[in-house]
Amino acid sequence: MLMSSSENAATLIYGPNGFRVIKPGHFVVCAVSGEPVPLEELRYWSVDRQEAYASAELSTQRALGLK
Repeated sequence: MLMSSSENAATLIYGPNGFRVIKPGHFVVCAVSGEPVPLEELRYWSVDRQEAYASAELSTQRALGLK
């Protein structure tokens, strides 16, 4: 069975002002919670770690090493 890109996670390169899509998909996986984050809702990521986060709170937790 063929899977559409909506069923696959995208691969991105995160920059300071945005991100570049390397492998198409409709979501990325939050590095802290593991939940899918639709690309149109993606607002938080780490350039240094090259990770996406589902919320500002999860981004802060990761930066402080709380999880």
